[in-house]
Amino acid sequence: MKVKKGFVLREVGGKTVVLATGSAALSFNGMITLSDSGRFLWEQMEKDCTQDDLVAALLSTYDVDADVARKDVHAFVSTMRQNELLD
Repeated sequence: MKVKKGFVLREVGGKTVVLATGSAALSFNGMITLSDSGRFLWEQMEKDCTQDDLVAALLSTYDVDADVARKDVHAFVSTMRQNELLD
């Protein structure tokens, strides 16, 4: 899975946001605000990866329990899918 083309990560006013550009802006209005870990996951998903890859990346970067990492990744990916942000 990978972030759909047309969505860019930016820092605005000290916050990390995702904005739609080009044709993606026709179907997605607004912006998404991400936490630090959300930004980390988004950046991982800018290249093709699996949920297991995301969990492993979280575990190697953050001091987090494996079960918590799995649940957080599942929730993040589910939200991305619901909002049609993945290819």
